[in-house]
Amino acid sequence: MSESRPSKIGLLAGWGRYPIVVADALRSQGHQVYCLAIKDHADPALRARCQHWQPQGLAKLGAAIRYFHRHGVTQATMAGKIHKVLIFRKYHWLRHLPDWKFVQTFYPHWITKTKDRKDDTILGTIVATFAREGIQFAPATDYAPELLVRAGNLTKRVPSAYQWKDIQFGWHLAKELGRVDVGQSVAVKGLAVLAVEAVEGTDECIRRAGHLCPSGGFTVVKVAKPQQDMRFDVPTIGPGTIQTLIEAGASALAIEAGKTIVLDQEEVVRLADRHQLAIVAVEADEAQRTTD
Repeated sequence: MSESRPSKIGLLAGWGRYPIVVADALRSQGHQVYCLAIKDHADPALRARCQHWQPQGLAKLGAAIRYFHRHGVTQATMAGKIHKVLIFRKYHWLRHLPDWKFVQTFYPHWITKTKDRKDDTILGTIVATFAREGIQFAPATDYAPELLVRAGNLTKRVPSAYQWKDIQFGWHLAKELGRVDVGQSVAVKGLAVLAVEAVEGTDECIRRAGHLCPSGGFTVVKVAKPQQDMRFDVPTIGPGTIQTLIEAGASALAIEAGKTIVLDQEEVVRLADRHQLAIVAVEADEAQRTTD
């Protein structure tokens, strides 16, 4: 990493192993990690990996800004999933009572509803609010670029000609979903759409496809949005994703090369090979050529 990077880096940590991997990468580069661990999301194992660790309610935006100011943090990154579906559960906000900064910032989104609550809108608003307070967010992959998958077949099994047709078909659909900020994944079989991802997330999309196609053999395509901001909501898979694919009966997974994070890649490949699941990382121009 560049010598100009500050030694203190803030980490806004959501669900999953990704924040742990990022924290480890930051520490290995000599940074001190100041972590805001989102309640009901972040793994407690982060605590031992950080210079300082503080649980944080999802809607405590002002408190988060004050935390970084108090510790002299001017550069930060975010990693991990936020389970957006939780915001629709009755009384869930009682565990994450909004502070005044949050109310001011998101009044048009939650009260007057003059602005939407798409992922890019919400996360972009959060990043912009931090920036106005002197805290700049950078992509987590700047610190761990090796997590971005390279193009090519990851597994011993490669997609069949029929599966490639589904990959080509699904790629276009998934890109359109991303363009309108609905989701990143689509499950298809025989050029028919089984399930598309929305607020429920990739795993539930895969499970729904398995329920609707009990014979299995379907293909899942997961891509970055055409307007992807690499600071947040970057497509990510890991062993948990592969286990879900296997249990649902999927036979192939296509992901976007250079824009998808693969956590614990050796374990991912080992698990997929054991169950003869094909995984391929596809470059955008390659997918476009095959659809022409």
